[in-house]
Amino acid sequence: MQPSMTISPGDRMLVTGASGFIGSAVTRALLARGAKVVALLQPGVSTANLEGLAVEHVVADLRDPAAVVAAASGCRMIFHVAAVYRFWAPNAADFYDVNVGGSLNVVAAARAEGIERVVYTSTVGTIGLDGTENGYAADETAWARVGHLFGLYKQSKYVAEHEILRAGAEGVPVVLVQPTLPLGPFDRAPTPTGKIVLDFLNGRIPGWFDTALNVVDVDDVAAGHLLAAERGAQGRSYVLGGENLELKQILDVLAAGTGLPRATIRVPRQVAFAAAYASEFVEGRLLHREPTVPLEGARMAATRMIFSDVRARRELGYSSRPAIEAILRSARWYVENDYVSAKRLARIVWKDVTELPLSAHIHSDKVGTAPDRPSRHSA
Repeated sequence: MQPSMTISPGDRMLVTGASGFIGSAVTRALLARGAKVVALLQPGVSTANLEGLAVEHVVADLRDPAAVVAAASGCRMIFHVAAVYRFWAPNAADFYDVNVGGSLNVVAAARAEGIERVVYTSTVGTIGLDGTENGYAADETAWARVGHLFGLYKQSKYVAEHEILRAGAEGVPVVLVQPTLPLGPFDRAPTPTGKIVLDFLNGRIPGWFDTALNVVDVDDVAAGHLLAAERGAQGRSYVLGGENLELKQILDVLAAGTGLPRATIRVPRQVAFAAAYASEFVEGRLLHREPTVPLEGARMAATRMIFSDVRARRELGYSSRPAIEAILRSARWYVENDYVSAKRLARIVWKDVTELPLSAHIHSDKVGTAPDRPSRHSA
C-alpha cells in the first residue's frame, strides 16, 4: 500500500483537462488547499471555467509526449482528468488517441519527472453491470463483459484503465477514481449527464425510461480525487458516487424544484432504440453530425446504472451531499448561464425541495456482481 501523503500549500500540481467539468472542479479544490495548479489545456479549448482562477495555463496536446513531460516538470502530482467524453465524435480515432495514447504519455511523464502520485480519472463505464437488473449495486470488483462496453468512450477508457493498471504494476504510483454520473455547475458542454437536466429544462424530455442512475455532485467528485491522492492505495480503484435514483425520480425532482410540468409518459426501451438507430444513420453517417439521439445514450437508458461507493467511503473517508442538491445546483447553473429558452425560463418558479421525500430510493445491501458471476479482485 502506498503511504499516505498530504497536499500542502505551495505544492505544484498538474491537472489535465483542467478547464472541463470535472477538471475545473478538481482545480478549484486544489486551489482551496493552497496548491499551485498547472492547467494542461488542449489547443483551442475554452477556458471559461478557469476565469478568475490563479492557475498557470499550459496549452499542449496530450498526444505530444514531449509537451506532456514539459508540463509535468516540477510538479508533485498529476491529476489526469482529460478525456474525450461524449457519445459521438466526427473522428472516431480521437477516442483512442486521446483517452489511451494521452494516458500513456501522462504515465511516461510521471516516470520521467519522478511524480509522487498520479490520480487517473476513469469511469464506472468500465464496471460490469450484469447484476444491476436484479438489484445488485455494482462496485470495483464487478468485471465487465467486453461485448457490453457499448460505444467508443467506454471501450477506449477500458483500454486506458488497463494501461494505467499495468503502469501501477510496474511501479508508477497510480490510483484510479471512477466517478458515477456527476451533476453541478460549470458543465458547459454539457456532458451526457448534464444534458438530461438541460433537456428537461428546455422541454425536450416528455417521458422517461425504466432505468436508474447514480447521481453525485461534481464538487464531491473533486474532493474524492484529493482524498484518493492522499489516502488511496497503489493501483487501487475507487468509485466516487452519490445516490442511486430512478430516472423518473430525477425528473420529478427537477419538476418539483422548478415548477415545470412533470414528465408523464413512460417510454418503452424499444422506442428509444428505434429512434437512436435512425438518428445514428441519418445524422451520424449521412450528415456527419452528432446524432440527436445517440445509440450509446439509448443503450445507457436501457441499463440500470446503480453503484456502491462503500470502498471509497471506508478507505478514503469519502462523502457526498444529497442527490437533490446536485440535481438542483445543476439546474440553477444552466438557468443562470442562459442555457434555457426564454419560453421555458418564464415558467420556472424555484421551490425549496431539499426535504422532498424520495421514498423510492434504491436501497440495496446487495453489492457487486450477481451470485452466478465471479468478481474481479485485481483493482
